[in-house]
Amino acid sequence: MKLRLEENSLRLRLSEEEVRQFAATGRVAYTIAFGPGPGQTLLYALERLPAASPASAVQVRYEAGALAVEVPAAVARNWTDTENIGFKSAVLVAEGQELRILVEKDLDCRH
Repeated sequence: MKLRLEENSLRLRLSEEEVRQFAATGRVAYTIAFGPGPGQTLLYALERLPAASPASAVQVRYEAGALAVEVPAAVARNWTDTENIGFKSAVLVAEGQELRILVEKDLDCRH
């Protein structure tokens, strides 16, 4: 899963295999090490919220060293079970400041 961070935006691109994994398990995650210590890593994940979750929109959760994009079950299903390439959302992270989120399938070219 590719992670791209740019001013007020976050983009995740998943391979076909990662999309299948997300559809089956509800989670795809990776860790990037920036140094040898345990506090020098970043875990980033795409997670499907439980079907019973009251959330109806994409959310972002950040804790020291961990970033998760949380997707409502209906949005996740619509993305993984169709030809839709991606979905986007804007999350209010501070007063007057939004984080734009884009999640896409990173499909191989088929010519």
